Amino acid sequence: MSGRIAICVIVLGASALLAGCAKVSVPIPTDPRSPEATRGRTVVAVAKQYVGAPYRWGGSSPEGFDCSGLVRYVYAQVGVSLPHNAAQQYRLGTPVAREDLEPGDLVFFDHLRHNGIYVGDGRFIHARQTGRRVAIARLDEAWYASHFVGGRRLDRPVSAGDPEDR
Repeated sequence: MSGRIAICVIVLGASALLAGCAKVSVPIPTDPRSPEATRGRTVVAVAKQYVGAPYRWGGSSPEGFDCSGLVRYVYAQVGVSLPHNAAQQYRLGTPVAREDLEPGDLVFFDHLRHNGIYVGDGRFIHARQTGRRVAIARLDEAWYASHFVGGRRLDRPVSAGDPEDR
């Protein structure tokens, strides 16, 4: 009897060890009460506070934002540290197809030279260019539709200082 127990312990231990090494794909929760969905709604609420803020190249504060500075600032308000660069932000999180975007996801355009925060209903918040202000635009507007690169979901804690994220 003790031999069987020892074999079971060895098999279970080996299984646990192998399972720890396996890459497991976890489905993205669709429950609106999930932490990810709640964070997405919070991100959108924070971002909407800055609609009308001025654009400023290199800006990352309410005194003036560029696109990645706005994304960085908004996400910092919910405890997520991001780099101040759209291309570097694109390397974080999980890719999301345009039709699967959820509020709080990041959207990228123009060879990763522009980005914003998806708010739902085909719209996103962004800081576009000098002379303009932070605004809400539609993904189906001609320029954005033709320059769309992709979406990303920040589904895990991210830190700009984490070497894995660079």
